[in-house]
Amino acid sequence: MRQKIKIPRIIKIEKVQDFQIQCMFNNGESRLLDFKKIFDDWKIVKTDVEFPLLDPKEFKKVTLRNFTLSWSNVEIKLKNENGETETHPYEIGADVLYNLSEVLKIVAKPRFGSLIRTARLKAGLTQAQLAQRSGTSRFYISRLENNKTDLEMSTFRKIVEAGLGKNLKVLIE
Repeated sequence: MRQKIKIPRIIKIEKVQDFQIQCMFNNGESRLLDFKKIFDDWKIVKTDVEFPLLDPKEFKKVTLRNFTLSWSNVEIKLKNENGETETHPYEIGADVLYNLSEVLKIVAKPRFGSLIRTARLKAGLTQAQLAQRSGTSRFYISRLENNKTDLEMSTFRKIVEAGLGKNLKVLIE
């Protein structure tokens, strides 16, 4: 069984529009960060390091760095362990961003389970027959078809090629 990754990380900036950023986190969720609301809650004033980000042009310069959002156009000065001042881009920790974000319900394309069910019915097979041919269990086939479990590529290949007698072809567009 897979372990849940406990440290939130942003793995992709999907969309930036106005003061909203849609991100994909390492748990696979797409989440929305509404910085208009965040900055209002933080009560940003001219003396705050975030103040330049209230300008839409500056805000849109966001990039992904070290699995979090980063604005190299807004610099912060920090002292290192030797007491020397270093300049860094402004970043907000991914754990903070995760807690400030809302999950987006993405309308997904058909998952593997739907594809397996359609192919199984077209082949005139029961779940038990498909399970026997592919070396899995009827319970597992049922969970797959109902999108209740994840599927490894090797298992998908067994089901498609051995169970359904088809060729597996993967296309990434």
